[in-house]
Amino acid sequence: MGSRNNLAGAYQAAGDLGRAIPLYEQTLTDTVRVLGEDHPSTLGSRNNLAGAYQAAGDLGRAIPLYEQTLTDMARVLGKDHPDTLTSRNNLAYAYQAAGDLGRAIPLYEQTLTDRTRVLGKDHPNTLGSRNNLAGAYQAAGDLGRAIPLYKQTLTDMARVLGKDHPDTLTSRNNLAGAYQAAGDLGRAIPLYKQTLTDMARVLGGDHPVTCTTRNNLASALEKRAVDGPKHW
Repeated sequence: MGSRNNLAGAYQAAGDLGRAIPLYEQTLTDTVRVLGEDHPSTLGSRNNLAGAYQAAGDLGRAIPLYEQTLTDMARVLGKDHPDTLTSRNNLAYAYQAAGDLGRAIPLYEQTLTDRTRVLGKDHPNTLGSRNNLAGAYQAAGDLGRAIPLYKQTLTDMARVLGKDHPDTLTSRNNLAGAYQAAGDLGRAIPLYKQTLTDMARVLGGDHPVTCTTRNNLASALEKRAVDGPKHW
């Protein structure tokens, strides 16, 4: 079953959800039959299937499965278990993907609080959780809370993971995006430029994340050109 789950994960990583999802479904069925509903491997398998449904855009199946998994993980593993905290983060992300920020944001806030207490404020998962919450605040239009949280996350990621770590580079891109959303192109554009230079050096010029940052910079430059001073 572990090999089948690994193969499904490889298909998903390759973007072949048409083969990944049936394999995840079969793995979950067999895991339940052999190990039982509450076995940690069953819970992990259910989480993986929910993630594949979400990747396929099927939130109608993903969200109930995430909800069930979170309830069972909290009961079986405990509400503070790292896997339970990850499951809660996944559910919050699915709510956000469905546009339900009213449920996503409190769940992100709770997860950040618990990860900070259980894992520590500098744990990579805690830093990721802080970034996710900032993103949810931004999606809700609350840049007054999003930008300081992005700045704090970037500072901590650079200190803990290193300034060239891919997560640090992504965090810098996110902060630039928040500045742009706030109309502060004077801070957004230099940050995009710095991030693009570092991403091209660390990840390569053709890496998807590098390409995304390049597009973000182009958008910000275009916005500045359109909104800049007019000379008659």
